[in-house]
Amino acid sequence: MSGPHRVPVADVEIVTHGHVTGYLAEYARQKILEVCKHTREPVLHVRVKLGVSGDPAVPRPARAQANLDVNGGLLRSGVTAPTLREAVDLLQDRLRHRLARMAQHWTARRGGVPAPGPHEWRHVSDQPYRSSAAVEEPQLVRHKTYEPARATPDEAVFDMEHLDYDVHLFTDEHTGQDAVVYRTGPTGYRLARLRPAQGPEPPAAVPLTVSEKPAPRLTPAEAVERLNLAGWPFLFFADATDGRGRLLYHRHDGHYGLVTPAG
Repeated sequence: MSGPHRVPVADVEIVTHGHVTGYLAEYARQKILEVCKHTREPVLHVRVKLGVSGDPAVPRPARAQANLDVNGGLLRSGVTAPTLREAVDLLQDRLRHRLARMAQHWTARRGGVPAPGPHEWRHVSDQPYRSSAAVEEPQLVRHKTYEPARATPDEAVFDMEHLDYDVHLFTDEHTGQDAVVYRTGPTGYRLARLRPAQGPEPPAAVPLTVSEKPAPRLTPAEAVERLNLAGWPFLFFADATDGRGRLLYHRHDGHYGLVTPAG
């Protein structure tokens, strides 16, 4: 099967790339439908992308990604694995946790407070980052420019969870600064701004810790060097030229990507 092509199904749109059998496409459909039955919100549409890389040097060549329209909100998850069946199983487990987290955030917005699960899967940890793809000289290969939404930390966490991001760049409503939220620490979430805020923090529904350190002022080249030496999964820094926040991160191919605010 070479591709991309679409497999017509009743409730789930399947898109495949590379050698993906009809059996695996149907296996993925059943697994995702099983997850969707357990959410309290209506799932309006599901699009699943399955692919297998033909490069023998890639250690985890199989990729599975799902985009769910959950009552008008986007939920996206993606995984890689040695085989496509393993990738589908991992994706099913990820979506189960993601839907549970989404339900907790809906509860938070209605007045409750969600508690991070003790065994929840994390993209980002405090341990040194190791890419699954080995490259001799990692390079900055992607620049993504967009206008960060102005939001509270609660809203930024909600958006991060919806999109299944490791870390989310936004404009902090309280201070007007570029800032990031990410999963880590004793509460499961942490907030970092360009400069520490003066005075008390506004109340938040989502429990999070707040960094008291200013973001380092660096050029993109200096940021790449620091990220490489530190072994972190990402680096939030202030650009040496304009002072705006930048987000440097490791890509799945072993290289680096840079998120830059517009304007």
